Amino acid sequence: MRMPAKGKVASKPARGHDWTKFDALTNSDILKAARSDPDAQPLSDPQLQRMRRPDPKVVRRALGMSQEQFADVFGIPIGTLRDWEQGRAEPDQAARSYLKVIAHDPKIVREALKAPA
Repeated sequence: MRMPAKGKVASKPARGHDWTKFDALTNSDILKAARSDPDAQPLSDPQLQRMRRPDPKVVRRALGMSQEQFADVFGIPIGTLRDWEQGRAEPDQAARSYLKVIAHDPKIVREALKAPA
């Protein structure tokens, strides 16, 4: 495509679409169209909460524990915990579930881990 002369606007190449209608949309028109699309509805707060991944550092800090304490109490290798917290690795699904349980009720998890098998 040839570049337009300085100060001139390049015309859009014809590709079978009339972009003038699209270009004329206001922000409110776009928002109205987005809200009317049943496949593009915003997520509810419970849906967003379910999607959030537990952050190991946030869980650990909320419990007021050092990395060493957290790893020891909950049976997580210290290197693994450090990798998660420093972003070198992501917890897998089982580990994310375990972190959610720890965040939800750390006392019960501690008791369960201390109980004889």
